[in-house]
Amino acid sequence: MILTTLAAAVPAVGPIVGPMAGVAPGHIRFADLGLDPNVFSIGFFTLRWYSLAYIAGILIGWWYLLKLIAQPGAPMARRHADDLVFYATLGIILGGRIGYVLFYAPDMILHPLRIVRLWDGGMSFHGGVIGTSIGLILFARKHQLNWLRVHDYIACCVPFGLFFGRLANFVNGELWGKPTDVAWAIVFERTVAFDQIEPARHPSQLYEAGLEGIVLFAILWFAFWRTKARYDPGKLVGLFLIGYGVARFIAEFFREPDAQFQGTFVEATGIHMGQWLCVPMIGGGAYLMATAARRRTRVEPIAGPASVA
Repeated sequence: MILTTLAAAVPAVGPIVGPMAGVAPGHIRFADLGLDPNVFSIGFFTLRWYSLAYIAGILIGWWYLLKLIAQPGAPMARRHADDLVFYATLGIILGGRIGYVLFYAPDMILHPLRIVRLWDGGMSFHGGVIGTSIGLILFARKHQLNWLRVHDYIACCVPFGLFFGRLANFVNGELWGKPTDVAWAIVFERTVAFDQIEPARHPSQLYEAGLEGIVLFAILWFAFWRTKARYDPGKLVGLFLIGYGVARFIAEFFREPDAQFQGTFVEATGIHMGQWLCVPMIGGGAYLMATAARRRTRVEPIAGPASVA
């Protein structure tokens, strides 16, 4: 899951109904921030901040993983960390795209060519988690590693990608929040019909960057470095699943719901699709944490200087 937020360098665009007609007074206008989703363009090539965000998440996550596996009782060595990138990347791209189609846009099944058009946007984090987990299991089997302990270490690195990915969402002016009158609300463009006033909205992308990135990293950092959680297979990945699930569930209350679910069961319940998908994550994480201690055995190091009972 080190690359869970890679999910291809394309935006997951929120609903755009029409051009901006007017804006709510007294609030920050997103256009005045001077943010551009593109770093630069040369001919047909365009470098997006999304791409740099994912690359930063990958590189920093990989660097941090090397720090983790240098500790006693690590489940893999440096050579494994380098090989893992391929499996995780493939799992993210396939899982993220397939998850988006199944969870958010099932009509795309009738138009297969749209599925492969990754540059048009549309990736699911939850699908990426599933795809990456499958990739890590295959990776662990190939190298005869403990797949659950590998997941534990990778889980500690994911918040880097989540943080930069949410910042990229903000820079792109997408996945905005619900209308609000709080002092820090931002007026995003093209969020309502042509003849309506643009409301100020929660910068929910920044809320998610803080919860899924900074707070979740701090929790996992403490569990890894200040407790013996890494020696109980599944405890850290379980903590990640619970932490992300709760953070995403809370943040969704401030986020504009997906337009494609209007008039459906999802809208009728008042719970967003992202929140529904977090429920099994939280449940699975709770199970992994509750049963982690019974899976603990003597840990013989593949990397690091000592075995740990």
